[in-house]
Amino acid sequence: MTLIDQAIEFAAKAHYSQFRKGTDIPYISHPYGVGMILLQAGCEEDAVIAGILHDTLEDTDTTEEDLLKNFGPTVLEIVKGCSEPDKQASWEDRKKHTIEYLKHAPLTIRQVACADKIHNLRSIKRDIATIGETVWGKFKRGKEFQKWYYTELVDSLGFAGRFPLLDILQKEVDELFGIK
Repeated sequence: MTLIDQAIEFAAKAHYSQFRKGTDIPYISHPYGVGMILLQAGCEEDAVIAGILHDTLEDTDTTEEDLLKNFGPTVLEIVKGCSEPDKQASWEDRKKHTIEYLKHAPLTIRQVACADKIHNLRSIKRDIATIGETVWGKFKRGKEFQKWYYTELVDSLGFAGRFPLLDILQKEVDELFGIK
């Protein structure tokens, strides 16, 4: 069994019984989708694995030791880099921290964060097609705050240089929020 296969099984167990916000879609579809985006983009295996595991520290009982033991220090560092450090902080403070951190983060962390946001935006677009603009009610902050966050993320992720996934994210942001 490959490490990617192991990550798929690990994430499936970790996210068992979780669902995407406001839907009946099993949450695991999101980490799998992120991993697929990274795989299709030709990213390193560690980035693909970290993409599949990117929400385990933040949203499950998984510990850093679990990730280190099963996937090694590189994957652990990428997952930590994609996790918000203080879930108790306000939405605005957490998002500002992410925006600042990603400006100088290593490329693999920026790739995983970018793939995460691409998948989130595609999910929002799918939801808009089925339930319309009411989709924005599922978020702690509505459409205008989401637009602010995603446009700032594009700038932040590109601060240290552009990369192919960022061009995809830019296109998704522009399409969703009617920019340009």
